[in-house]
Amino acid sequence: MPKAASVEELLRSGAHFGHLTRRWNPKMKEFIFMQRNGIHIIDLKKTADYLQESLDEIAKLARSGKSILFVGTKKQAQGIIKTEAIRAGMPYVTHRWLGGMLTNFSTVRKSISRMEEIEKMRTDGTYDEITKKEGLMLDREQEKLEQTLGGIANMSRLPGAIFVVDTMKESIAMNEAVKLNIPIIAIVDTNSDPDIPDHIIPANDDSARTIQLITGLVADAIIEGNAEREVMKEEELMEAAAAEARIAPEESLVAEDQARSKPTRKRRKKRKSEEGAGDTTGADADSDTEDSDTEEGDQED
Repeated sequence: MPKAASVEELLRSGAHFGHLTRRWNPKMKEFIFMQRNGIHIIDLKKTADYLQESLDEIAKLARSGKSILFVGTKKQAQGIIKTEAIRAGMPYVTHRWLGGMLTNFSTVRKSISRMEEIEKMRTDGTYDEITKKEGLMLDREQEKLEQTLGGIANMSRLPGAIFVVDTMKESIAMNEAVKLNIPIIAIVDTNSDPDIPDHIIPANDDSARTIQLITGLVADAIIEGNAEREVMKEEELMEAAAAEARIAPEESLVAEDQARSKPTRKRRKKRKSEEGAGDTTGADADSDTEDSDTEEGDQED
């Protein structure tokens, strides 16, 4: 089971600080412990519990071979999201969410192909055959594509879930995921709607330390889930090999039994020879009997 953060760790990261009380979403009431100096304080006991549930779900998705798309375009989240997503081997969006990234994925894939095409032109000598101006234009085009799509370049299909840092800022990504029934796991602050994500982590989504703590645990859960998946695959291969090993001797015994019951050419020839010898002996015995009868007849005469 993935390890979640303790209440003390969450407290040290500043996860308990919510937004100003006047900016709160009433649906977050059950996750608010108190208010202090005009700021809502989040109940970290509930944060720890919900974080554990979210990590369990993330590990489960990874075990089943699903990818989780990391989404965090706010300044304090960008570097963390990119680093942890790469560590977990997952796609990410940190610059700007392009409308249709999920709902119009086939078109997005074409843009990714264009980005890869330009990169290929750099290495195959095509750049040497174009003007300097054309080269600069291609550089700008690739830079722009890399900035917005570089994190999902290896995402060949829709993700199994998305992990979101700020649900208010990433509303377009959230809406697209909802339309496609893609599960959402999100850090939800006191100004957010907790009903939209499938799995919530009530916490401060503005603190870099909190984002680092939670996102790091999400990456850990994915790595753990992937490792368990590899172990399961190895066990399945070993079981299949053991099953084949059990079947092979049985097939060999059956083949041996069939070989014993089926006479070989030499055994058939030997059997025929023995049968022929038996017939000759019988014929000689009959001949002796006839000669004996003839002699007896001559004596009577």
